[in-house]
Amino acid sequence: YGDCSGRTPGGPAGRGGGQHSSCVLADRPRASAMGKESKKGTRVNEIVTREYTINIHKRLLGMTFKRRAPRAVSEVKKFASKAMGTSDVRIDQKLNKFLWSKGVKNVPYRVRVRIARKRNDDEDAKEKLYSLCTLVEVKTFKGVGTTIVQE
Repeated sequence: YGDCSGRTPGGPAGRGGGQHSSCVLADRPRASAMGKESKKGTRVNEIVTREYTINIHKRLLGMTFKRRAPRAVSEVKKFASKAMGTSDVRIDQKLNKFLWSKGVKNVPYRVRVRIARKRNDDEDAKEKLYSLCTLVEVKTFKGVGTTIVQE
């Protein structure tokens, strides 16, 4: 059955056949030939600042009360790491105070954050870039999306 005519072993041509899985895969280009470009090379030169609204409430659902504020800080760090592609994330003191402003268990539902990807001046640093998260005070979160900040 090497001709992929639709015949399968154990049945006539019209029933449940189709191509063999090996023949279907032969038509597709391999993953190595697809030309994956790494983002790391382009990211090194990009110093960028963006503003995000982070919904902390959905990230803390079901969390024990005494762990909510510490988890909120780590969730902001995780969000910034994913958005900017850096493992070194630093949180501003104002942002930390805002996350803790209502106590350990009553964390604010949302927070508007400005995340800046900056160059690391320290020579022995593992990474060339780090992300700095600062608080953006807004009256309402309605209608504000992700924006790129021009410096």
